[in-house]
Amino acid sequence: MTISTERTSALPTATPDGRPLPLAGVRVVDFTWIVAGPQATRILADFGADVIKVENESHLDSVRMGGSPADDAARFNSSGLFNNLNRNKRSLTINLFHPRGRELLEELIAGADAVTENFSPGAFERMGFGWDRLRELNPNIIYMSLSGFGHLGRDSSYVTWGPTAQAISGLTYLSGLPDQPPAGWGYSYLDHSAGYYGAIGLMLALRKRSREGGPLRVDLSQAETGMVMTGAQMLDAQVNNRPSQRSGNLLPYPEIAPHNTYRCAGEDRWIALAVETDDHWAALCDVLGADALASDPRFGTNSGRVEAREELDAAIDALTRGWDTRELMYALQARGVPAGVAQTTEDKMELDPQLAARGFYPRADHPILGEHRFESLPFQLSRFGWHLRRGAPLLGEHSDDVLAELGCDEDEIARLREELAI
Repeated sequence: MTISTERTSALPTATPDGRPLPLAGVRVVDFTWIVAGPQATRILADFGADVIKVENESHLDSVRMGGSPADDAARFNSSGLFNNLNRNKRSLTINLFHPRGRELLEELIAGADAVTENFSPGAFERMGFGWDRLRELNPNIIYMSLSGFGHLGRDSSYVTWGPTAQAISGLTYLSGLPDQPPAGWGYSYLDHSAGYYGAIGLMLALRKRSREGGPLRVDLSQAETGMVMTGAQMLDAQVNNRPSQRSGNLLPYPEIAPHNTYRCAGEDRWIALAVETDDHWAALCDVLGADALASDPRFGTNSGRVEAREELDAAIDALTRGWDTRELMYALQARGVPAGVAQTTEDKMELDPQLAARGFYPRADHPILGEHRFESLPFQLSRFGWHLRRGAPLLGEHSDDVLAELGCDEDEIARLREELAI
């Protein structure tokens, strides 16, 4: 994929250690807000794309509003979640109702590679940027819309948030204990998974266009991104005619035991165990010093352990309570037994040597929040890379720079500001 870097020469084209940023030179005009859309464009920005977040003071990203109320600068610019979701981006504030403001925005779109939004279906078109208009402005534009149900079908006009999209996808029904109501996930994880799929869709569209040219539309349904996570249950229903059911921590197909979480020493400390084979069972008993369990004929086979699962779980729980979670994980993993600490945020950020070894928490500066750690991307790359350059932009921080790139001089920028066009 050949990409021109002329538009964004001020932005880096390589990581500090010299690996190229594969999306350097790509420009994305980003109308997304809240979580799902910004997650998608954040990934492109990490790989070097010039993501210009278009904002308007009369309709701010609600996530941006999560900061300190001390003053406007802090209130609009000190949200930790906004800082995380919008790192490496630039911010342009512009008034679509001002004739010159709209004209400049259309010029920006005309010279961009992609436009992204995650409004309710029809909202972007009512703003004057439907698919037909975007193609008029830029015959090679990529347009990605990310909505709850997508832009086709009976439900396309319906509104969703992460939890409601999860319910529609079937994930909420599957989460929880067999004899309890659906538990859900407790957080809008589907917002993030939709963002990951959005980034994939955008990169595929960039590759396709680089080979064949022409405009491309990516119509992403947030609810459908959750469907793929229910694939095992869908297959079970089709092949075995078994209805969906909640199983908590248990593994129903194939049934194995022990397969659960167990208390360890300390307050609310847990470890997850998955004993798949008789060798795993023997090693678990040896590490825990559970000679009585090892010699009990009821537990000698997996079928016996499954049949006596409740009694077995209680016995193991009594033994794990004397262990530190991390020490027990290391002892069991050394014997080949799948085991993992149920990590808290402190565990992950301060105590996990694996994440530290992989450099999972790079640091970046922010004008108001100062230097902070951010989560990394979950892969290491040898021939190209990604780079955390900075935290999220302040509201309108790059308006002057972007307008100058569009040909506006200082006098026009000052006049636009006086007229509230920016």
